[in-house]
Amino acid sequence: MALEKFEFESEVEPLKSDETWKIRKNVVFLALAFMLHFTAYSGAANLQSSINSESGLGTASLAAVYAGLVFSNIFLPVAVIKWLGTKWTVSLMFFTYMPYIAAQLYPRFYTMIPAGLFLGLGGGPLWCAQGTYLATAADAQSKFTKTPAKELLVRFLGLFFMVYQTNQIWGNLISSLVLSSGNNTAAATNVNETMIPILCGANFLPDSNEIKAIPSQPAEKMQMIAGIYLACMVGASVLVAIAVDPMKRWFNCSRDGYNKGSGGGQSGFALLAVTMRHCAQPTQLLLLILNIYIGLHQAFFSADFTASFVSCAIGTGSVGFVMMMYGFSDAVGCLLTGYLAKAVGRLPLILCALVMHGGVFVMLLSWRPHVGDDYVMFIIAMLWGLCDSIWTVQITGYYGTLFAGKEEAAFSSYRLFEAVGYIIAYSISPYLRTMYKVHLLIAMMLVGVCGYFTVEYQQYRKGKVEAVKEEVPMMKGG
Repeated sequence: MALEKFEFESEVEPLKSDETWKIRKNVVFLALAFMLHFTAYSGAANLQSSINSESGLGTASLAAVYAGLVFSNIFLPVAVIKWLGTKWTVSLMFFTYMPYIAAQLYPRFYTMIPAGLFLGLGGGPLWCAQGTYLATAADAQSKFTKTPAKELLVRFLGLFFMVYQTNQIWGNLISSLVLSSGNNTAAATNVNETMIPILCGANFLPDSNEIKAIPSQPAEKMQMIAGIYLACMVGASVLVAIAVDPMKRWFNCSRDGYNKGSGGGQSGFALLAVTMRHCAQPTQLLLLILNIYIGLHQAFFSADFTASFVSCAIGTGSVGFVMMMYGFSDAVGCLLTGYLAKAVGRLPLILCALVMHGGVFVMLLSWRPHVGDDYVMFIIAMLWGLCDSIWTVQITGYYGTLFAGKEEAAFSSYRLFEAVGYIIAYSISPYLRTMYKVHLLIAMMLVGVCGYFTVEYQQYRKGKVEAVKEEVPMMKGG
């Protein structure tokens, strides 16, 4: 019997109200599994622009990851989830990340590029299943608590990403501890201390003659890191398999067809058509640039900021610690933004992220790093993490409510355009000065937020029209 028959069985016993804690339990275990898994992937990815900098191998492999993710998000998520169900999609797609970690033991273009592409193929169904699972859990719990599903979804996303974003802490802690015996000074990049303000920061150009490739790490250290990371990934897959319930628990509590997803039992080609049609929707197109920006700014921070400011000015050994600050502030922000959205709404939070991120960009363009400026790096990392928590939680939550009933196609499109941002960032990383990349980020953020404001206004007008239509029959009846 196919796995989806277990997942989407319609004749299941309705949940009792005292079982709502089980819904939250599943959200927590799902978040823990993603945190454990991405402790490994993020830890490895954050090092690529430093340990595999020669000929741009590290950033090229990351571009391959997101090229595979683009293809995956177009062709695979809805069909894979229909076949496996959300739980088993998550558990099994974790394994597609493992060859990329193993390739770190022998980093060559012919090992890391194929491994990156394979990782990307699994990433689409993985993240689409995560979004669908949380949306369904929020909808089910709303039946018991009488709390709107969209409000619960933002809370669940805040809880999920709070736990998930700590992967930046643990992954970078592991790599920093293992690599701590290496050179942690500006000499690691062969940059003279007096030249740091000129060559590092906004003026940084990876392929310039003054900036030399960072020395490779000893093989035994990379073997230790790869072994720890692979163990984390296996543990994450096992955790989902034994601790996360399939969505059939909540089928009768959700909207009709909610858990069947966007596909509604159609054939694989029909499901693909649903995803492609969704990408062409006017509302989705208005959010496209902001989606790309979310991937672009995350990739810039992990690759370009760490190389041009941290590694260049204060040494490679500090990259992990700066990324830990980023992960910590991102995790705390994800928790807070879920509750702040209830108090002040989504729009003020987006405006806050716009102003705060814009201020950080201006600082990157005007500030010149010096030896001993470690604390400034940590402040930037903290602010960047808070901004990312707002973009991630609020926009992901908006997708869950804006495209209700079309979760697989919606979250697939979200990850598709986010992946495009990563590809752009990693593709241009070795060839442009940091200042030009920051200018691109500013432009993408402003255009993307304008599109988002347009969607908010359209939804506001739509809500007013529907309210008037509801009042008219009531007046006639009176």
